[in-house]
Amino acid sequence: MSRGRRWVPLLRRVTLLAALGLGACGGAAAVQKAPDLPPANPQAVNKMMQAVAAAKESDGVDRAIKLLREAIKTDPRLWEAEYDLGLLLVRTGDLTASEKHLAKAFDLAPNAEDVAVALAEVRRRLGNAKGAAEVLEPFVRANPKALTARIALVSALRESGRVDEAIVQAREVLVRRSDDPNALAELAMSHLARGEIDTAQLLAEEALKQSEGSAIAERTAGMVALKRGDDAIAFQHFAKASQLDPKDTTARLNTGTVLLQAGVYDRAGEQFQAVLEIKPNDVLAKLGLAAALRGVGTREKSGPWTEAEKLLEDVLAKEPNNFAAAFNLAVLYADFMQRPAEAKVHYENFLDNSPSDHPRRADAQKALAGMK
Repeated sequence: MSRGRRWVPLLRRVTLLAALGLGACGGAAAVQKAPDLPPANPQAVNKMMQAVAAAKESDGVDRAIKLLREAIKTDPRLWEAEYDLGLLLVRTGDLTASEKHLAKAFDLAPNAEDVAVALAEVRRRLGNAKGAAEVLEPFVRANPKALTARIALVSALRESGRVDEAIVQAREVLVRRSDDPNALAELAMSHLARGEIDTAQLLAEEALKQSEGSAIAERTAGMVALKRGDDAIAFQHFAKASQLDPKDTTARLNTGTVLLQAGVYDRAGEQFQAVLEIKPNDVLAKLGLAAALRGVGTREKSGPWTEAEKLLEDVLAKEPNNFAAAFNLAVLYADFMQRPAEAKVHYENFLDNSPSDHPRRADAQKALAGMK
């Protein structure tokens, strides 16, 4: 069979950005080297084109997913359909299934930057920053000019505790493009993670100068201010970020996460609730809101705890192997609602489905040992 250029992904970068909220990764040209595969099956391509048209309709996502599954069944090596299906599953909130399809797309098209970045972002959202870095590190080595992937790598390295390496990668971006606001923002976050608040603030200010009206830069400045204890200034930056891009759910998710870490549970809950108003099936927002509700509950039969339980059960009903939801529900039952038998089931679910090196496995194993 002759070999030649395959079909170009139809749900292109604009869809990727909208679906995943990869604000911190924008601004660089994609490295899209077509894999050396046989020509795509025309019937599969036709179904994929129908899926793209359906996905643009307000109620067409389910039909688009069905068509993409049919396209993949017709041509199992149609990486573009795997990629598009992964993006649509993110839109529905099914991150676990999305990861599987994006991983398949990456296996088939290891030089497609959009695929690598999308797979890494989904892994980060699933709490597997190390897995995200494992995708991006070899990709960046093979494609040193892929700045989008390199900036995404900075985030993955920082979140997996490899802060010094994150700083090196961010500086590599700035060597190639010194005024990149996304790289400046990521570098600021990396220095903030290392406790170097003054350096982080200078970099955040520079990011704001380089990209006036940037939600990413505003969000970063807010996180620096929050670290300084300047809550009022931080919230001003967060509010401005949301105003600049009202549909930037990533900004709200990040803000909510920071507020959770700071123990400001009610304000964190507001951010996650706002995300759910935009994306009702967003799994991260449901997990974050559940954590915020857990934090504001005060007694065993607390209403907020019951709401948190419903949110986590809803995630698990759609994604039975979602280990993040399983862990959070186990903690809710064990430490707050005094329901050890149910906690045990969910800790076991977490251990069965989480990566072997997940940082919370030791906590789950210790909790289970105490229940015997």
